[in-house]
Amino acid sequence: MPELRDAIPDPRGAAADPTDATPGPRREEPGPRREEPGPRRAVIAEDSVLLRMGLVKVVEMAGFEVAAEVGDAQALLAAVEEHRPDLALVDVRMPPGFTDEGVRAALSIRRSRPSTALLLLSQYVEERYAADLLAANTSGVGYLLKQRVADVEEFIEALRRVADGGTALDPQVVAQLLVRRSSDPLDRLTARERDVLALMAEGRSNAGIAAQLVVSESAVAKHINSILSKLDLPRADADHRRVLAVLRFLGVGAQEPGPTVGGGPAQAVDGRRATTRRSSDRVREAAPYAGRC
Repeated sequence: MPELRDAIPDPRGAAADPTDATPGPRREEPGPRREEPGPRRAVIAEDSVLLRMGLVKVVEMAGFEVAAEVGDAQALLAAVEEHRPDLALVDVRMPPGFTDEGVRAALSIRRSRPSTALLLLSQYVEERYAADLLAANTSGVGYLLKQRVADVEEFIEALRRVADGGTALDPQVVAQLLVRRSSDPLDRLTARERDVLALMAEGRSNAGIAAQLVVSESAVAKHINSILSKLDLPRADADHRRVLAVLRFLGVGAQEPGPTVGGGPAQAVDGRRATTRRSSDRVREAAPYAGRC
């Protein structure tokens, strides 16, 4: 007589035999956790304690981590070497001599760590320092007057623009650089093209220029193409030619020829200065400072 247990079917059915079991879905083992990228880091070099404290607050508001704050050029170089920041804010004049220590330190940083963006702050317009900085590299560089820090929102936009690889030039710096420029192919530009190029020099995008001049972006693009054509710039990608046009406009590295008997170059220079003063006036009226758009 068969055993009772043999007559009762197993409630598990076919799965009762481990050899016939169908494997279920596999549980995935948790992989290594991905670390979220931290905030960008900044180093601040300013000898005025009060201004330095204010800069720390504003830089942190912009989303940066302040890795170090120092009061002289040597400490700045050491801090950049140690922390390798994304951005360095540098006072132009710092101890011990209060002349060009900040500029020289910034140029040294640009040579040793070109990936570190530089924003120089100055009490007064000193165009030779701006020219030196721009001649070294125009990517991720800014030169603003300290008074611009008071407009926190605008200053934060300039910080981010420079850290992203753009430029931010104070309109007063641009105006000073324009006045000392000599006669060159820029004479071919129309008044509107000069306006466009002046705003390009401030670091504005096509959209920013269009908004400032109340024209369409396509109109701005046409003006820029005309500018690049008239300046006889070497063939290169669009961004590089744009930078070359700005450098030509600012006269970085250019020397002004001396006057000649009977007019000629001297008259051309005088005419250029009158024109650039008008352009500079428009620049000053156009925007609080570079990097806005």
